[in-house]
Amino acid sequence: MASAVRAGPRLRRAAEGRELAALPRGLRDELRAALASDGALVPFSLLRSLHAALRDAGSPLRLHQLLEGSEIHLPEVPEPPRNPELEARLARIRARLANEEYRRMTRGTSGRETNGSLAEFGRQVRSVRAVVITIFNFLVTVAAAFACTYLGSQYVFAETAARVLSAVIVASVVGLAELYVMVRTLEGDLGKL
Repeated sequence: MASAVRAGPRLRRAAEGRELAALPRGLRDELRAALASDGALVPFSLLRSLHAALRDAGSPLRLHQLLEGSEIHLPEVPEPPRNPELEARLARIRARLANEEYRRMTRGTSGRETNGSLAEFGRQVRSVRAVVITIFNFLVTVAAAFACTYLGSQYVFAETAARVLSAVIVASVVGLAELYVMVRTLEGDLGKL
C-alpha cells in the first residue's frame, strides 16, 4: 500500500526557496531531510502536517499545487516463497493432465490389425443396416407422396393422365427434398470422421 510520494520539481523548489518560510522550522527541516533521502520520498504523515501548517499559516499556497509533478510511490511487494508441498502437488496435477491429454489423443490407435474380427463385422453390419433403412425410408416417402397426390387430385382432375402427372411432379419434389436431406446428413456424418 502506498505510504509516500516521490517529490516532484515543484515541491523541491518550494522546499529550497522562500515559499515555505511561514512554516515552522522543524517541519521545513523534516521536509528537506525527506527530499534529501534516497528517492526523495515524502511520507503521507509529513504531507498531512505540511497541509495543516499551510492552512494554519494562512498561506495562499495549497498542498495540491506543491504536489504537481509528484508521483505516488508504490513499494515493491515481496513475493512470498511458494510452499514445496504445493509445488509438488501442482507438478503431479500437470503430469496427470498431460497423461490424460496423451491418452485422449492416442485413443483408438492400436498396433494390432483387426481385419476379420467380430467387432469389425459388427460395425459393417450396422453401417449396411443404416443405409438399407435410409433407402427404404426414401422409397416409402416418395410412394406415399405419389399415392396421396394421385388420390387427392381426383377432386381436381377428371382425367387419369392429369392425376398421374400431378402425382409424379409432387413425388419428384418430395424425392428431391428427401435426397437433399440425405446428402446433408451424409455430409455431416463424413465431417465427423
